[in-house]
Parts: sequence; structure tokens; C-alpha cells
Amino acid sequence: MTASTVTELAGVPDTVPLPPEGAVPTMRAVAPPPVARRPGRTRGYWGVLSLIATEATLFTGLLATYYFLRASSPVWPQGGIKPPELTTISVFSAILIGSSLPVLVAESAIKRGNARAMRVGLALAFLMGSAFLAHEGYEWSHLEFNWTRNAYTSIFYATTGLHGMHVLIGLLVNLQVQVKSWMGKIDREHHVSMEIFGLYWHFVDVVWIFVFSSLYLSEHIR
Repeated sequence: MTASTVTELAGVPDTVPLPPEGAVPTMRAVAPPPVARRPGRTRGYWGVLSLIATEATLFTGLLATYYFLRASSPVWPQGGIKPPELTTISVFSAILIGSSLPVLVAESAIKRGNARAMRVGLALAFLMGSAFLAHEGYEWSHLEFNWTRNAYTSIFYATTGLHGMHVLIGLLVNLQVQVKSWMGKIDREHHVSMEIFGLYWHFVDVVWIFVFSSLYLSEHIR
């Protein structure tokens, strides 16, 4: 087999000379890759993003089930149940959705190295989220139906309950970030925990917009 045949099989142009037979290959220094212009995302960030994608799919399935049941039922809500009260939940929905603002302030503050402003933003978001969760517990205790009554009550409890669980988890993560901040483990250069919490909390707020619009608001504008 000639050298020309070898180059043709290997896909190497004929103009590239081959080393002579029996020659010892030499090592050549290779320049390092250029430094990235922008730092990449952390593994924690992509992990939470994957979790959000999974949870978003779950909520999409619950809301699709809700609309399927609604479209296939001659009377809605089923069993002559009155639609949920709208006034109070609207106020607390605004409180929950608005809690993303202090979280955004906290994220911006720690990037500037202002840990105190970050802790204030987190504390305010914690109070707003806790107020929403407390109202949900109050609302559940005063509902005129339980989750086993019919398909409507089951999907109502399942959807709002799952979202409430996400709010509770977010509050616990909020506390964890605050504790780490007080321990000096979060600063301008090390704030992955704050970034991850912010991503998760904004997701919780966005999901509630769809849940509130479907299970509450749409029942009063038909």
C-alpha cells in the first residue's frame, strides 16, 4: 500500500507529507483554548432548570386535566358547588406574585456585594410567601367540599396543594440562603445559592399565574 493510498483512505489531502516509515513521532505543544468571554452556568443552575422543566410538565398535565374535565362536564363546577371566592385570593395572589420583586432586588444586591440588602429582600419575600401559604391553609379549612367529593374537587385540591408544597419548599430554601449569608458563605463572588433560589421562586410565582387564572379567575368570567 503506497503513501498516496493511505492518505486517500484516511481522508488526508495528498499534499500533506507523511512521516517516513520507522520514524518516532514527536510531541508538539498545543495552544490552550481561548478564555471564555462570559462565565458558564453552574451545575446547580442547570440542575434546578431541569427540575423546573419537570415540574412545569407536571403542572401542565394537571391544568390540562382540569380543562378536560370542565369541557366534558354538563355542569361546572360539578355537583352544584359554588366557584371559589375570588376577592381575598386575588389579594394574596398579588402578594405572592409581587414577592418576585424583592427577590430580584436581592439577586442584584449580592452581585454588587451588598449582602445586607440581599437579606432584606429575602426576608420580605419570605413574609409575602408565608402570608400566601397561610391564606391557602385558611381557605382550605373553610371550603365547603373535600377532595374526594368529585373530579372537580380532586383536581382543585391536587393542583393548589401541589403548588402550596412548592411554596413551602421555596420558603425553606429562602431560610437556608439567609443562614448561609449570615455565616458569610455568600458574597459577590460566591452566590450560586441565591441564583438558584431566585430561579426556583420565580418559577413558583409564574406557575401560580396559570393556576389562579384557571381555577379561580376563569370560574367568574364565564
